[in-house]
Amino acid sequence: MREKEIENDLINKAKKRGGIALKFTSTGYDGVPDRLVLLPNSKMGFVEVKAPGKKPRALQIARMQMLRSLGFKAYVLDDKKDTEVILNEIQSP
Repeated sequence: MREKEIENDLINKAKKRGGIALKFTSTGYDGVPDRLVLLPNSKMGFVEVKAPGKKPRALQIARMQMLRSLGFKAYVLDDKKDTEVILNEIQSP
């Protein structure tokens, strides 16, 4: 399975929940997660999508830790089976 397949699964499942999974790029600020997931009722989270078994780079880990320290939800997704789990966590209170 390729990273793009996992990313498309995230996009489609977010859409089915009434949300969107925007491609997130931050010019001049490397290492930010790939997708900004926005779900109904002001729920949001950042998702770094990887091919199965691939790990985030050190800078990506640091950026996700920074986002979490600011109170945001941030995840690594490398398997379609985890997509619903992550979306459930984003939608949780």
